[in-house]
Amino acid sequence: MPDATTANLKEAQASAALLEMRLLEKHNRLLEEQLQVWDSVVDYRDEMEGWDPLTVNGTTGAAVGLAYKTESELTKIRSEGRQLVLLNEFAINAIENRISYVVGTGHVYKISARQGMDVAPDLLDQVRAVIDRFVAANRWHARQQEIARRLDRDGEVFLRFFEDKISGMLRVRFVEPEQVAAPPSDLTALYGLVMDDQDAEQIEAYWIQSLSTSPTWEEVPAAEVQHRKANVDLAAPRGIPTFYPVRKNLQRASKILRNMSTVAEIQAAIAMVREHLQGSQATIQQYASQMADAQVQGETKTRTYKRYPPGTILDTTAATKYTFPAAGIDIGRYVAALQAELRAVASRLVMPEFMLTSDASNANYSSTLVAEGPAVKMFERLQADTICYDLEVIDRVIGLAVAAGKLPQEVQDQVTIDADAPTVQSRDRLAEAQADQILLSTKCMSRQTMAARHNLDYSQERKLIDQETDREMEY
Repeated sequence: MPDATTANLKEAQASAALLEMRLLEKHNRLLEEQLQVWDSVVDYRDEMEGWDPLTVNGTTGAAVGLAYKTESELTKIRSEGRQLVLLNEFAINAIENRISYVVGTGHVYKISARQGMDVAPDLLDQVRAVIDRFVAANRWHARQQEIARRLDRDGEVFLRFFEDKISGMLRVRFVEPEQVAAPPSDLTALYGLVMDDQDAEQIEAYWIQSLSTSPTWEEVPAAEVQHRKANVDLAAPRGIPTFYPVRKNLQRASKILRNMSTVAEIQAAIAMVREHLQGSQATIQQYASQMADAQVQGETKTRTYKRYPPGTILDTTAATKYTFPAAGIDIGRYVAALQAELRAVASRLVMPEFMLTSDASNANYSSTLVAEGPAVKMFERLQADTICYDLEVIDRVIGLAVAAGKLPQEVQDQVTIDADAPTVQSRDRLAEAQADQILLSTKCMSRQTMAARHNLDYSQERKLIDQETDREMEY
């Protein structure tokens, strides 16, 4: 008997422990579901980010006041930027507009003789052919757009150069930011960069990790990589995404829009509510059955349906009251909150609000993109930075063509190359044409410059003009 009692007691204890475990699992599951539901409705929480002390020594290097202190923190920041550009409709709209105004369909390159140089037209045509070949082989115009997208999304872009010294072709490929990291064998390489001990801006090499399942690291000389950074100081090792300071605003804006639409959808789905001022539940159910046009028997209850064609007039007794919830929807209150969040984002980007919301009701295009407008100045700054980096690549293209014997040695001393980006200001084409005519007649501007101002390929247009002239002479 004692043995049986002990066995029963142990069995009861085991059953109680199992029951307690199951209850705990259900409690945790219920708590998780409650938190998910709460987060899907509204989120009052915000990150309480503390202030980190500024340092000039130690593992963080000389970059003071950065948003990241370790590679893992940088990875987290970059993943947030990618998530926004992938899923947030307002971030997508903003980044696409920035690409359109900074890069457009691609820059137009102008090739001309250096001041005081007498260059044969054939040499200019040869340089044009080398650049056109590079642009086609690397899909450069599409790559320019992707560079702009990556720069805003990731805060930095790594371009690696591969030279074919025989054909003189330069191929450009992207290196993912997460591939540039310190290898286990060289932990002194801060964020994957091998820097000069006395000059944080002087990069000597980059550690690039392979994408294979068994990663290996390659130390690539800095001359083979172009690193474009955004939103940080020149001495900072890595850039940060453009949307990082306003990521919470973008998330809240998306939630406000979602919740606003959900509430409106629910209210609009309920056409009306019929309130029975007097009567029991049984009489109300009987009344609903009598008034129903159809009844559907479900597993647990019967559903009744009543059709109200357009223009229906309801006749009812004093004991019944009809209310229409959709009439009480006031979307304007939510729209004001949504606009306030988006204005904060527009302020960060120095862009007109309509470029972020696609709502031009609060701004006029011609009065916003004027010569002295903040947005114009900002886009012109971004264009200048992009052109500076791109011309470094083009200069490398020409140098490789010279080394391969495709161009003469003196070409880099005799020829200059410039690039024209899309016009940002609102344009009056007639006024521009008249001003160009005056500059041409006074010999203050060349035809090639005028063609570039209007996004025309001067050499191609000259060939077409010559062909048209020849055809006209034949007739």
